Amino acid sequence: MRAVIAEDQALLRVGLTRILEASGCTVVEAVDNAPSLTRALASPDVDVAVVDVRMPPSYSTEGLVAAIAARQARPGFPVLVLSQYVEPLYARELLASGEGSVGYLLKDRVADVDGFVAAVRQVAAGGTVLDPEVVAGLVSGRERPLERLTPREREVLTLMAEGRSNAAIAARMFVTEKAVGKHTNAIFTKLDLPPAPDDNRRVLAVLAWLDGGG
Repeated sequence: MRAVIAEDQALLRVGLTRILEASGCTVVEAVDNAPSLTRALASPDVDVAVVDVRMPPSYSTEGLVAAIAARQARPGFPVLVLSQYVEPLYARELLASGEGSVGYLLKDRVADVDGFVAAVRQVAAGGTVLDPEVVAGLVSGRERPLERLTPREREVLTLMAEGRSNAAIAARMFVTEKAVGKHTNAIFTKLDLPPAPDDNRRVLAVLAWLDGGG
């Protein structure tokens, strides 16, 4: 897996590079500004990008804008965005295409090295990973459709939106995978989300709903 890292803080940039390389990834470029990121993402050999939202020169949304542009040029290009703060609006912009292969995590999550590496690999494999605090922000803005769901179904939905598998949800909730499957089917029915053959349907449909498709 060939990765690009974009982070203006030197220590974190070096840390991210070492973490990924220690896990078997090849970091082809580690940049500290938006123009360099745009150039690096233009390479067709890059498999995934780990990008800070705010980068020089203005420290606003340069990293996010570059990531979205890369996904427009290469639909489904895997991007994991890192942010210092919970900003649901940025997550919505990243998810606007309705495609998978995206992640949005708070920088604090990098301290969990195994979890961070797993998130990068999940995004690179076509999955979706959202920070629990970001999910909470997205869900809070969608209260009316959520009224159709039971509290238990809401809990399953939140865990689904974080990119967890049925097995992981079952373990978290201390129930069987069969029970999770029933909750999942009920969620799709109540939110009017039709079945589809896509392997990522479960996560992508939830994300599309959170982004405003419900």
